[in-house]
This record gives sequence, structure tokens and C-alpha cells, in this order.
Amino acid sequence: MEIKLDGAKVLVVEDEPNARTGLAELIASWGYRTNTAADGVEGLDRVHQWSPDIVVTDMKMPRMDGLELLGRITELPEMIATVVLTAQGSIDSAVEAMRLGAYDYIQKPVDPVRLRAILHSARNQKSVQTEIVETRKSVQETGVLGAMVGHSKAMQGVFSLIERIASSNVSVLITGESGTGKELAARALHDLSGRKNKPFVAVNCAAIPETLIESEIFGHEKGAFTGAIERRAGCFELAEEGTLLLDEIGEMPAATQAKLLRVLEDRKLRRLGSKSETAVDVRVIAATNKDPEAAVRAGDLRGDLYYRLNVFNLEMPALRDHAEDIPEMAQAMMSEMNARHGCTVSDFRPDLLRRLSAYGWPGNARELRNTIERAVILAHSGPLGVEHLPPHFGEAGFAPAHNVHLSEMTSPAMEENIVRVEVGTTVDEAEKQLILKTLESTHNNKTRAAEILGISSKTLQNKLKEYAADSANGE
Repeated sequence: MEIKLDGAKVLVVEDEPNARTGLAELIASWGYRTNTAADGVEGLDRVHQWSPDIVVTDMKMPRMDGLELLGRITELPEMIATVVLTAQGSIDSAVEAMRLGAYDYIQKPVDPVRLRAILHSARNQKSVQTEIVETRKSVQETGVLGAMVGHSKAMQGVFSLIERIASSNVSVLITGESGTGKELAARALHDLSGRKNKPFVAVNCAAIPETLIESEIFGHEKGAFTGAIERRAGCFELAEEGTLLLDEIGEMPAATQAKLLRVLEDRKLRRLGSKSETAVDVRVIAATNKDPEAAVRAGDLRGDLYYRLNVFNLEMPALRDHAEDIPEMAQAMMSEMNARHGCTVSDFRPDLLRRLSAYGWPGNARELRNTIERAVILAHSGPLGVEHLPPHFGEAGFAPAHNVHLSEMTSPAMEENIVRVEVGTTVDEAEKQLILKTLESTHNNKTRAAEILGISSKTLQNKLKEYAADSANGE
């Protein structure tokens, strides 16, 4: 549901008279009440006297520039959204302004369609600020934010940063090991923003074949390539006015990264096969389980794209680094699994909690969830004990199964998932058997198989291409 403007107040701060007047008149034509100021000093006076909802300010001005004005506004108790006007080629300054608290930026000459979308989004965001304050109180008391749980210092730090940056339109790069809950954090950012009633679209860049990824993300026109029988919207358009999560961003091909960077800076995209550009209003969040700076050095991630995405870095801690949260997390997961599987498990025996807390959890929260799900299904009712853990859990050489299916909980299914390698088998052949058996156990889910194998989805795709080529050649 869109929020009515009800005469929202916009202050335009611009030292060039014609630009200032023209911008104010344009914004007023959309139903806003407007006021103007010739520089930052006058703008700050107007803020105190007029109490605007939104401030649109130029960066370079006499007496007090836009960054200083922004800093002074963010110190005020009032919740005022700030939109920064920046000249072409000054994206770095705009990104810095967003780090300092600006809601968004727009390049000169101003694109009216883009500006109107930003103002609308900023106005919607202002309406959820009270909700964020209430959420902050709730998080401190309950240790719960969205689907994430934790009273530890590490998780409270994550929650605090999410609450602080959710209200802006800023790009966020979420980092952390596989299974730490990066998508849950992205969802929390979306749900605490003015975009919460709009789409949240998540796409795994590593799970899409390289030949299709541009079409999936940017869309295509009919006839753009063989098989393109109709126009198709990409993930950006599907997420319009909402949030787009690009997971495993380091697996995106270099050419696609270059196009993504342009969309982030211009807020326009061109579908494959199209001669025109389409304006998009989407907040982009990226995630990776790799060290992004190492990926930049290795050439897997463009440095300029990393800089543009990493306005804020949200690092999700490994479960072993906040083990004190395990009992609380396990309790929440148990309740969820009871509801999902129709079970009535009551609680945890102390010996089980000790075992869970002492284990290193290489698969992080995802592995804990799978372990709890397995235990709940096995027990069905009553308390959970160590007898409901996987065989040899926590012992030396124990390898966690990250994706447990109900059929795998019986002895025949477990027998089927054993890879037997005879002496004399080559390493390459043993690797092939392991990869194919893992794919079979995950019902051909390549993303899950890659996680279990500890390799990237791109590496798995390359291995499968090799096997297909060998088969075609009769090897």
C-alpha cells in the first residue's frame, strides 16, 4: 500500500538560483510542500525553523557544503531524510555521503523520474522510523530480529548495524562463512525498510549458467538470442521498489559485473536485445562467503564494483564465535521444526545442550538447523537427547551432512549414500564418483551439492561440463 504524500515537506538547498527554483517547482508539482535555501548555513536555519521531512542538498556550496550540512542534520533528534545532488564523476563523494547518513543520491542533471522515485521511497521510509525504534527495544529484550536469534555481543552488533542502515537506500555487502545466515540478514534489512511491502528477490549468482546470467538479472527482449521467444523481465525489474539480493557476487562473470556497476550508478538498465534503457528503483544487497578483498586481488571481483557495493559491510559471525547463542537458537529451531513436521518435542536434555555447545559447527547455523531438524523428526515427541544426534557426532573425523532428507535417516538410505572406492581407482575417477553421488543425494541440487563438497558452484559446473565432454567423446 502506498503512503499518501499529505503535503510532505521538502527543503531544496542549492547555491545556483535557477537550479534551486526549477527543482523546487518540479518537486512542488508532485504534491510536496517546498522551501529553499542558497547554501548550507541558510539550509540549517530552514531545517530548524521549518522542520522538513526531506532535504535535497547540493554537495558543493559556499559557507557550508552538503557533507557538513548532512552531518549537522544527522545530529538532530528529528528524523529527516537527506538526498544528495552530485555532479557527474563525483560518485565517490555521494557514496561517502551515504556512509555518513544520506538516504540516497542523484546525479546532475537531475532525472525527474529518478528523483520522484527517491522522494517517494524516502517518504515511505520516514513512516517506518517509529517501527525501527520499537524493534530496537524488542531486539534488546528478546534477542530476536526477524529469523535471527542471539543475545551475544556478536549478534547484538549485527542487529544494531541492521537497524542503523535499514532505513537508507545504501548498498550493503554481507560477508561471512557459508551457513551463517546472510540471506536472513538481507531479509531483515528489507523488512525494516520503507520497501518492506514491495518484493524481496534473492538470486544466487553461482547457480545460474554463465550464458544465462545477464538475461536472468537484466531481462531480455523477444528474439534477443536463440530461445528468447518472448520479452522477459529480469531480477531487477521483478524487485522494482523493493530489494534485490545478489548472493555469491564473486561468482558473477566479469562482463556482467561491469553492467551491474553501471546500473548501480545510473539506476537504469538495458534488457538484452533492447535499444532503450529502463529506470529501476531497487535497493541492492550483495553477499559472499569469500574474502572480498582477496577476490578483488584474484580478479574474481571488480574493485570498482566492490567499492560501490561495500558502502556498508555487514559481517555475519561464525557460529563458533557466538556459541553462547546455541541453546537459544536451538530452542527456536525446535519450535519451528515441531510446527513444520507435526512433532511435539518438549525440550533438550542437559547432556545434549553440552554436546551442541562444545561442537565447532563448520556448517554454522545451517548445520545446526539440519541437526535439530533430524533430531526432532527422530524423537517426534518428548525431550531431545544425545541419542538423537547423528552417529559419531563431534568425534574426530566426523563429517557433517549439510542436507539431510527424511529418506536418509534409515539404514538402507544411509547405505546408498556411501561412496565406495576400490584400491587402484585414480584420484580423478574417485572425485567424479564423489561429485555424482553427492548430486544424486541432493536430488541434483547443484548449490547444495557444492556446499557439501566444499567447492564453489562454478567449480562444480566446470566439473560436470568435463564429465559431459568425456562422455560425448566416449571416454
